[in-house]
Amino acid sequence: MDGQQQEVKNPAPFKMPQYVMERVMKKRGRLRVFENFDPRETALVVVDMQDFYVRDVPNALAIIPNINRLAREFRSRGAKVAWVNMVAGEGGRSLWPLYHDFFFSPENGRRHRDNLTKGHPGQAVHGELETRPEDVFADKRRFSAFIPQHSDLHERLQDQGIRNVAITGMLTNFCCETSARDAMMLDYHVAMISDANAARYDEDHNIGFTTVFQSFGDVVTVDEMLDEILKPPSGDGESPLR
Repeated sequence: MDGQQQEVKNPAPFKMPQYVMERVMKKRGRLRVFENFDPRETALVVVDMQDFYVRDVPNALAIIPNINRLAREFRSRGAKVAWVNMVAGEGGRSLWPLYHDFFFSPENGRRHRDNLTKGHPGQAVHGELETRPEDVFADKRRFSAFIPQHSDLHERLQDQGIRNVAITGMLTNFCCETSARDAMMLDYHVAMISDANAARYDEDHNIGFTTVFQSFGDVVTVDEMLDEILKPPSGDGESPLR
């Protein structure tokens, strides 16, 4: 681990392409979709930051400090933190046979299934991430954290009165992007945190944001989320809807 940590520098940078910003301005006349997330109605959603996925991906190790910072700030402001873990196997059988049978070699399919079976060390949240007992813990069996029948996150967030989600984790262009898309289509206000998402390659990381920004939600930095967005509505600090 020490050798891996030495390779880690900073989270992969991201700059929205100019043509995307021009297209967005033509479509809606502003860059940011949502100016404010009331902390009482907001959750930080951390996707697939499990040891099996994270330990060999320097870009994923690099975002751990930012996720921890976000989690601390979200809790301190009264927002929720939700950890969503992939569960791919149970009792030696696949919970997603189509994926394991057709998208992997047999050996790699078994490895993915077994390492992401509950009780295996690889299935657990990476040890450097700061979870708390009061956080939300959810499971998923597909890429998306919000797909019906295959994840319990939506129900858990609805029970908490959550309507805004900030998506972090890995991989940017797979589970995180898919989760952002599905969350918006379930009527959540969505933001992806560019320096708290990770992919194996910078090109994959970058492409994971462009479609989301055009039609599914915002793409902002950790600082933008904490300094500009995650705040009570203006006034006395009380939501006018409550």
